Amino acid sequence: MFTPFSVTGCSLELLRTGERGIVTFCKSQDERILNRLILIGVMPGTTITLEQNLPSFIIKIQNTSLALDTESIQAIYVRILDN
Repeated sequence: MFTPFSVTGCSLELLRTGERGIVTFCKSQDERILNRLILIGVMPGTTITLEQNLPSFIIKIQNTSLALDTESIQAIYVRILDN
């Protein structure tokens, strides 16, 4: 038998539009991507809302909306917050 489960953490890429998450860590082989994320304020503990995922990813941090490339989005891992 299957038991119900819920996803509490995942890549930001997997969030649905309107979902929020708290950054748990950022992981990438490309140091430039990690440095760019730090410069725009994406660090552990930051709350992010996914505003749009097509045609490009748009996230909201505090009152600022930012467009990010797919590689940057895939590097961000979040703990999903209940809406």
